[in-house]
Amino acid sequence: MRRGRGAHGYDSLSGFRTQQSEPAVPQGLLKNATGTNVYRLNVDPPEEAQQAVSFGGSDRWWEQTDLTKLLLSSNQLTTLSEELRLLPALTTLDLHDNQIQSLPRAIGELQELRQLLTLQHNLLESLPPELGQLTSLTELVLSITLQNTVPLQNLSRNHLQELPCSLGDLRHLQKLSLEHNQLGSLPDSVGRLSCLRLLDCNNNQLTTLPSSLAQMTSLEQLFLRQNRLTLVPPLPSDSLKELYLADNQISTLGSEQMSGLSVLSSLELRGNKISTLPEGALPSTLTRLDLSNNDIGILPPTLGLLPNLTVLLLEGNPLRGIRRELLNASVMYHSKPSYTVQSYAVFTPCGLPLPSHAAVDLHNISALKLLQYSNKQAESVRDELFDAAAGHCITSVNFSKNQLSSAPSRLLDFASSLCDVDLGFNRLTCVGPELCCLLKLQHLDLRNNLLCDLPSELQNLTKLRSIILNFNRFKSFPVVLYELGNLETVLLGNNQVGSVDASRLQALVHLSTLDLSNNDMLHVPPELGLCSALRCLSLEGNPFRTPRAAIVAKGTDAVLEYLRSRIPAS
Repeated sequence: MRRGRGAHGYDSLSGFRTQQSEPAVPQGLLKNATGTNVYRLNVDPPEEAQQAVSFGGSDRWWEQTDLTKLLLSSNQLTTLSEELRLLPALTTLDLHDNQIQSLPRAIGELQELRQLLTLQHNLLESLPPELGQLTSLTELVLSITLQNTVPLQNLSRNHLQELPCSLGDLRHLQKLSLEHNQLGSLPDSVGRLSCLRLLDCNNNQLTTLPSSLAQMTSLEQLFLRQNRLTLVPPLPSDSLKELYLADNQISTLGSEQMSGLSVLSSLELRGNKISTLPEGALPSTLTRLDLSNNDIGILPPTLGLLPNLTVLLLEGNPLRGIRRELLNASVMYHSKPSYTVQSYAVFTPCGLPLPSHAAVDLHNISALKLLQYSNKQAESVRDELFDAAAGHCITSVNFSKNQLSSAPSRLLDFASSLCDVDLGFNRLTCVGPELCCLLKLQHLDLRNNLLCDLPSELQNLTKLRSIILNFNRFKSFPVVLYELGNLETVLLGNNQVGSVDASRLQALVHLSTLDLSNNDMLHVPPELGLCSALRCLSLEGNPFRTPRAAIVAKGTDAVLEYLRSRIPAS
């Protein structure tokens, strides 16, 4: 055995030896780590490379392989050189978070490019027609993505007002994100995007969409939230599965057009001006329907005949003849029994559903992407249910009406796709990491449990839009909810909440429905009247003296107006 080394080869004298320094990082690379122009990798090797500093012959990578990925995000680039054509093997180009105002025409020569990622957070006002030459492109992102932790005023968004007709030449494109721009229309050529599966046009200024949209035979998800649409646009009837039209100006639904959507499972129409639902206007394949914050007074009885409907949202409508407690109970009622349609056209379960004869409903899993194990009074969810769903992109889970004391850990099996979780009517005492890691989650139902707090890790759910916490044991408004900037609905009725922080609620700019009924609030802060997005505020059943019951009975607008009048003059 050599001196100074133990039986396992450990050098016991290493602390007394002179340490050899690691090769220095070439200064040229450091200088360009945060730069204002693009280094010509295939033309000008680093100065250190010419002097053979820190690079051996086998390390001279710029002479041995073609560059396939170029990530230039978070610099100060204002332009890109036409010499981009010198990188013909590029498959991924990431330019987000710069100050780029235009793209070079040479970008059309990158025939291997598959991902032109995250052009968001730039200053683009137009796109070159050469973009249509990228025939291998499968993903194009031109949007701005708002992060809850980044102040809005610090973001440089794109300002696209129109798109080139050549966009329709991207025949292999599967995902197109255009959100948070200033688009007033889409080119008719968009109908030629025959492979497109997802189109995101949220937060633009669209008033109409081209009729060619109906020709997009692969389109499955269409996002049109927060535009200026007054009519439902032409839609591909045989492929569309999810349609999001929240916060537009739609007043009517075309019954023939809507009922023809043969595979539509999720329809979001919240925040529009719809006053009536025509008989037979909705497709029988619907599993989720959001009609919140419209002007609907009467629901058609045929709505109760939709065989697959498991989620129905009605809050914020002037529904007549419906008791408030019944409406609250049906805001997001997840179940699969038959329904009784009452004279006032609200669904109530007609008794307890019989247990399924089959342990696993394969139709729900494969066709509806729904994992259901409800009303079993079970203390755990059987592994065979998760095993049967393996490999499927499960989007909804319904484990309500059981005796669960915690969320099943195997929910994480579907973390990449799960959007909707119902754990209502269980015995949960806390929310664990199983839920906090579901980063795609948009809707969470935890009503009728034993919860008294929510963990700070829940702020990871940046896409969460609605949370139901009715009938729990909360004594204060959960602090973490103030951090979820995309929340639209918070139902916290029938708890013991004593106060809310109105100034922090104002930061929830999308919050339109807030239920604080039947709690212990002695004081309603006047600043709550400044929550401008609120369209449904429920405060009845609290011991406060002002506003008076007569004002509360007049509805949300009267309450908010009263609260604003009570704000002290500065």
